[in-house]
Amino acid sequence: MELEKKHGLTRIVDPAVQLEGNFAPVKECPGQHGLQVMGQIPAGLCGVYLRNGANPMFQPTNGHHMFDGDGMIHAVTLGHGNKANYSCRFTRTSRLEQETALEDDLPYHVGMTNDGDLEMIGRFDFNGQLEGSMIAHPKVDPITGELYGVSYDVIKMPYLRYFKFDTCGKKSREIPISLHQPTMIHDFAITGSYVIIPDHQVVFKLSEMIRGRSPVIHDPNKTSRFGILPKKAMDESGIQWIDVPDCFCFHLWNAWEENTKEGDLGIVVIGSCMTPPDSIFNECDEPLRSELSEIRFNLKTGGSARRVIVVGLNLESGQVSKWRLGRKTRYAYLAIAEPWPRCSNIAKVNLVTGEVTKFLYGDKRFGGEPCFVPEKMAVEEDEGCVMSFVRDERRERSELVIVKASNMKQVVSVRLPSRVPYGIRGTFVSSQDLNEQVLC
Repeated sequence: MELEKKHGLTRIVDPAVQLEGNFAPVKECPGQHGLQVMGQIPAGLCGVYLRNGANPMFQPTNGHHMFDGDGMIHAVTLGHGNKANYSCRFTRTSRLEQETALEDDLPYHVGMTNDGDLEMIGRFDFNGQLEGSMIAHPKVDPITGELYGVSYDVIKMPYLRYFKFDTCGKKSREIPISLHQPTMIHDFAITGSYVIIPDHQVVFKLSEMIRGRSPVIHDPNKTSRFGILPKKAMDESGIQWIDVPDCFCFHLWNAWEENTKEGDLGIVVIGSCMTPPDSIFNECDEPLRSELSEIRFNLKTGGSARRVIVVGLNLESGQVSKWRLGRKTRYAYLAIAEPWPRCSNIAKVNLVTGEVTKFLYGDKRFGGEPCFVPEKMAVEEDEGCVMSFVRDERRERSELVIVKASNMKQVVSVRLPSRVPYGIRGTFVSSQDLNEQVLC
């Protein structure tokens, strides 16, 4: 507390700033049925849209970052007959249980009850195989069904470990990857044959906490690079590191293998590159820029080239079709993060031409990460729907907006019974997948 009084709180960790307006937390809401639906829910869109958020249960006694909190999941169940239900529940993390008793984590297993309510089942550690935390963005290969993950450590070496799970949930042997210092690795990418791991200039320096500062800092003396490792590698000896100077991709939307013009084996990575690199962790005078970029790697020469796909537009939080992950994609669906940290519109970006088709939420209306749900028997890559929670700050109401991806026109709006704060990540689980849930 003395350090805090001495140094004060910057805007990026000041609860009065970070929890204002629709960033403020809400209480749990049990299943609410018969929601008002404007428009016709597409026939194939039967399942549940889930989105998480920080949502601290208790008023922070110190600083509060946008990634802090106890964790809440909001769910809208879409069913036949144009029906929709809503619920929201805390994730009941270990931290929350301790706080409730007045006193980074494993994944958590969430179930849906028959009446459309959320049910927290507990930590999901793959039957004891996952001993530590896992990166926020594991990847499922749509062809093999394998799940790929990495885990980083900020205290002891090895600072990074790579592993995967087969379709039966059996974990592979962990492969330690040598890094010189603990590094912020929020995301990574896969192709059909490789995993691509960023090693950027944003690193951990825990001694900064003693001074009352953020332990996440920008190291200007470090050169950003990407490690390219065969998926089937048994150790790190096959990793190839390629430098990409002045690059910090907080998110990597997709990657694929593609030969260079010279016929050499190459890899293309699509990501959003942030400047200043540590702007979401520390107070910066320069405004945040998040540029959707294409990075090409030549595995023969070890060279790289970066191209900004869309100039002058902050594009963050989004998805490509999950059926095209690790394969060449034409489209990405991203939030237009303006004015930061709010998201004012959705952008459908043609990754080849750079053409942007926007869906506008409207005046004083803001959303979040767009979730793309491909049609089951889709022929074209953009056959499907894009959805996001939207808050109308003027009318003080929340809704789920569903947009047809091919033309980016709204087809459905579901009026929600309570306020939904701005959140982080979302996904759609089909009713078929829900019915096939196996609780271990």
